[in-house]
Amino acid sequence: MRLPHILAGAVAALSLAAPALAQDTVAIVGGRILTGTSVIENGTVVIRDGKIVSVGSGSAPSGARVIDATGKTVAPGFVAVDSGLAGTEVGAVSGTNELRNSANTLSAAFDISYGLDPWSFTLPVARLGGITRAVVVPQHPGSSGGHVHEDETAGAGDGGYQTPGLFAGQTAIINLGQGGDILVKPRVAMVAPFGEAGADIAGGARGAQFVLFKETMAEVRLYARNKSAYERAGLRDLSLSRADLEALIPVANGSMPLIVSVHRASDIQQVLRLAREEGIKLILDGAEEGWLVAGDIAAAGVPVLLNPISNLPADFEMRAARMENAAALNAAGVVIAIKGNEGSTHRAREARYNAGNAVSHGLPYGAAIAALTVNPARIFGMAGQFGQIAPGAAADVVVWSGDPLEPLSQPSAIFIDGVEQPLTSRALLLRDRYRQQTPMPPAYRN
Repeated sequence: MRLPHILAGAVAALSLAAPALAQDTVAIVGGRILTGTSVIENGTVVIRDGKIVSVGSGSAPSGARVIDATGKTVAPGFVAVDSGLAGTEVGAVSGTNELRNSANTLSAAFDISYGLDPWSFTLPVARLGGITRAVVVPQHPGSSGGHVHEDETAGAGDGGYQTPGLFAGQTAIINLGQGGDILVKPRVAMVAPFGEAGADIAGGARGAQFVLFKETMAEVRLYARNKSAYERAGLRDLSLSRADLEALIPVANGSMPLIVSVHRASDIQQVLRLAREEGIKLILDGAEEGWLVAGDIAAAGVPVLLNPISNLPADFEMRAARMENAAALNAAGVVIAIKGNEGSTHRAREARYNAGNAVSHGLPYGAAIAALTVNPARIFGMAGQFGQIAPGAAADVVVWSGDPLEPLSQPSAIFIDGVEQPLTSRALLLRDRYRQQTPMPPAYRN
């Protein structure tokens, strides 16, 4: 049984590869700077106390540590959306997955932030793909990609107050800095599946889910107006637990966005209608047929989290999926954020490849960069705090060997909150350990 020792050794190696201490002032000079909203040639980024102090064409301040980025590209750290980073380790090992909850007595109140692991092996790998922040989302039957089993996610269990449950739980924003407290903000959005997945939860028909959703919102508002009566058992029986009712108050009053997984164009239109009727703040997730109703989405001011390489009619919800979806939505004025693959966990780093593919199918280059940086921050209420190279923003900065949307480009320096991160991961450490071992360790000589 050598596996536990190998894992322990890998953990120890990662802990020893601690990030460099933050310098008082760091100046990255001479690079092509992608601020997230513009481009500065031969620019200088100055970092101090975890923040970006200045960006422009000036020289490095006296006494600063200087990083020469001549011939390189300097970009904001990317933001992984609809992600499972730090919430799961091995999809096939249920004990390592904190993203799913099957107890219908606790659905909307499920708070994913309490299960996050700062030492997850998934974080360094994603970080090497330029990702410095992530929006971690509970899994549900309509989740995108990855190892998602409907009988192990919210809305699939038996018994409870509301059977089945409509909501998967609440998301959290994290940073990918090594070690320590990675939680940036908990409970930033609620999650619910619609379309086929939502219909299955509600009994098999889309119409049933919409009616059940509206009744749920009515109960939440009734509870919010009559908490004292609820406390003294003076209110009629409600279908949700108290914890779920409390969690849904911000959704019902429009202060917390609801991430809705939806794919078919007609489902998107009906969800937009539901949001108007109920005063709900929406974020669409998936929207593979969004290009067909891009004008409606734009008119509603609803952002979209999408994978631009979803272009196959995998089922009847995605008959019109196409590679030009991102370009069409952007052209219509929809704010988009580009996702990685298979739940943006083990393949989160591929978000930049997806953005590059979107560019090859009509999305402007600047819009693709924005869809990885400033747009996710804006969508989740963190505009100006990260996702861009601008004075006052968190110093999440990546120096790339070339164009960050080019697969062969690699980071030569990564800063998160102004702290330089190690350019390593468990996979690289294992590669180095066994690539040229002479002699091999004792356990491997036989």
